[in-house]
Parts: sequence; structure tokens; C-alpha cells
Amino acid sequence: MLEYDVVSASEPADGTLVVLLHGRGADRKDMRSLAGQLPRSWTIVLPDAPHAAAPWGYGPGHAWYRYLGGNVPEATSFRTSLAALDALLDGVPEAVGFRPRKLVLGGFSQGGTLTVGYALSRPGRITHALNFSGFLPDHPDVHVDRGTAAGLRIFWGHGFSDGNIPLSFAESGRALLEGAGAVLEARDYPIGHWIDPVEASHAVAFVD
Repeated sequence: MLEYDVVSASEPADGTLVVLLHGRGADRKDMRSLAGQLPRSWTIVLPDAPHAAAPWGYGPGHAWYRYLGGNVPEATSFRTSLAALDALLDGVPEAVGFRPRKLVLGGFSQGGTLTVGYALSRPGRITHALNFSGFLPDHPDVHVDRGTAAGLRIFWGHGFSDGNIPLSFAESGRALLEGAGAVLEARDYPIGHWIDPVEASHAVAFVD
């Protein structure tokens, strides 16, 4: 089971449960700044990825998968994280004390990539996907077609000057999702590889 923190709603909860996935080499504390920009009526879950980042050269934190280059995650490590998210989402409603009206999965960089992969490999499991600077993963379990993407609500924000995951990755991934019928809000920002407060506000408006 993934270790996680819960940021409980500080106003009456509106039934929105958000799970935020950190980037490569980070940990769950890294997403607290984004959590602080979300509505206080939302309950937010911040998990650690299941893999140690150091053996792959990613730093002292955690990783969702080993990166092979381009838009390709290593298949087994990625699949392990998909299964870990299954277990997390199965158990979180009991842990937070309510059945969510909206179940939102979002993430930054590697976390954004896993979010997209999870949404496409588990159609209908979540209500909204928030991808901040991730890419559409080329993985055996991730298929982009009408059966997986039609009606999928996904916000995809990206930086024009992203030196880690180029904007071209966003453009090609978005085109495939739109072609398969996803409900996609695509926004680009004059930033690099990070999340801008304006971007966060746009994601909130998308979920609301």
C-alpha cells in the first residue's frame, strides 16, 4: 500500500476527492504547494510513489516508473504503479470517511504521465484527470481509442519552454486524445517545467 498524507477539507467538504502524484525523484511533500492552491472544500490525498528513485539515478525521493526515453516508460515499473494506485483508490474512501462525488487524479511530470496512463487503462474509474507537464505514455496497458478515451475529462497544462518534456510531446498526445473523443482542455503557459498558479486555477475551474 502506498504511504500517503491526507489534507482534509477545511471548509464543508463538497464531495471532491483529489489524488495528486509527485514528479520523478520527489515525494509527497512536493505536492503540498499545489494542494494549497486548491479549494478548501476539497479533500486531497498525497501519496509517495512505490519505487525508490536513487537506483535509477533520479535523486533521493521516489519514482513512479523507470524512464526509457521519448514517451516510453519501462513496462513493469509503470504497471506496478498502476496497480498501487488501484489499491490506493480502493482504500481511500474509507480512510477519508466519504464516497467521493468527484474522484480526481492529477500529477506533475512523471505523476502527470501516470495520471494519463491510469485514466486510459481504467476507463471510468476516475471522473477527471489533471496532467501538469506529463506526456502520453507508450505502454502496453495504455490504449487510446474510443473505448478508453471517449468522454474522458482531462486537463493538460504544459510550458512553452519546458526543457524536460518538450511541448511537442504535449501536442502529439493531445491530438491522439482529441481524435479518440476525450473531453480535453489544453492550455500552454510561458513557463518551464513547473506548475504556474494560473495553471492551477484553470485546473480548478475545469473540475468545477
